[in-house]
Amino acid sequence: MSRVCELSGKGPMSGNNVSHANNKTKRRFLPNLNDVTLQSETLGRGVKLRISASALRTVDHRGGLDAYLAKAKDVELSDKALKIKKEIAKASA
Repeated sequence: MSRVCELSGKGPMSGNNVSHANNKTKRRFLPNLNDVTLQSETLGRGVKLRISASALRTVDHRGGLDAYLAKAKDVELSDKALKIKKEIAKASA
C-alpha cells in the first residue's frame, strides 16, 4: 500500500534530522493518512478512501466529497478517485 493521499496526491517528503551538534542524517516525512468513508450526496452511498488529514479538512471546508472532486485537478487524483469523479459527473448530468 503506497503512502500517497488518493485525493490530494500528497506523498512522502525527504529531509534531515538535525542534532544539537548540527549532524545531519536523512529522514522521511510521511503524510498523515487515514482510512475514511466519505458520503457522496449525488451517488447516495459511501466511498472508502485513504486520504491525508489535511485533505479531509479541505473536503469539509469545500462542502463535501462531491464539491471537492468537482474542483480537484485530474492529475492529483488517484485512479479510484477519478472513477468516482466521473460517476458523480455522470449521475448529476
